[in-house]
Amino acid sequence: MSKKLFPALAALALAATALGAQAADELTVLRVGITSASSDVVFFIADKKGYFKHEGLAVKFTPFDSAAKMVAPLGAGQLDIGGGSASAGLYNAVLRGIDIKIVADKGSTPPGYGFQPLLVRKDLVESGRYKSLKDLKGMKIAGSAPGSASTSTLNEALKSVKLDPDDVKRVFMAFPQHVMALQNKAVDAALTTEPSATRAVQSGAAVRVMGDDVIYPNHQLAVVFYAGAFIKSDPESAKRFMRAYLRAARDYNAGLKDGKIAGPNAPEVISILTEYTSIKDPAVYRAITPQGISPDGKVHEASLKNDLQYFKDEGLVKGKVSVEQVLDHSFVDAALKDLGPYQPAAAK
Repeated sequence: MSKKLFPALAALALAATALGAQAADELTVLRVGITSASSDVVFFIADKKGYFKHEGLAVKFTPFDSAAKMVAPLGAGQLDIGGGSASAGLYNAVLRGIDIKIVADKGSTPPGYGFQPLLVRKDLVESGRYKSLKDLKGMKIAGSAPGSASTSTLNEALKSVKLDPDDVKRVFMAFPQHVMALQNKAVDAALTTEPSATRAVQSGAAVRVMGDDVIYPNHQLAVVFYAGAFIKSDPESAKRFMRAYLRAARDYNAGLKDGKIAGPNAPEVISILTEYTSIKDPAVYRAITPQGISPDGKVHEASLKNDLQYFKDEGLVKGKVSVEQVLDHSFVDAALKDLGPYQPAAAK
């Protein structure tokens, strides 16, 4: 190679590096609150597969212990996007004038995908103390937090056998703590999300007695939130984020089969989950019952309304607030115009 070419090649390399840096600088950075759980999977797929970057976006994930802790940062403009339960806390924030919108499905319970099952201690099942839902009366039952979606699931279970929340003792703790509480017999039963549910069963501490897809079919357990300030200041990025999100949701659905992550795209989905979450054993994700996520992003509005009415009946939400005030379909609708409706046969 001619020595005269070296300066030219060096200049080209520097120019390419500069262009790459410029392109990176031009990506719009979005701040996304996550719970570092399997229900964040669509965010992770969109990031790993470059769907956000394709839309000119770069996401910065910020972990939270619960979605409830995202409400204040979303309201203050410190987060653009979040994901979690449509809880009583969300509606109370809206009553205080905090602008947050539910924009897409993030986790629900279609038939076969009950990812927050009812667990009962194994010794109580074996002794005959628990035979059916009516035997929950008098039991100490673990849930995640007052006013969370799981409390509405429990209410549906109790209503089905003519019991009410006062007939049981509710205990609130983080989902991973449910496993130890069942093992130590500190609680009798629990409504626990995956992968904690599978861990409790595998440990021999509990029996999965009923999936929440049976207790409360098509329950909208988790949603995607947009901060009102984000919608107003950068609606185009909000639309681009949703396009990337739905592309990833379709990849996720291509990984599902018969209530497991066992579809054609399962190896990729599980690989991404083990990379982005604290659980590094692929066998855990092959064993769990995953959540359903609409490949078209649609939320189960009737479920949200039912939960809000329950929160009001419990006195956890006081004031005039409706699901319609917090629900914004426009970003999903815009993305579907570009992507078209989901076609399973075309899923990768």
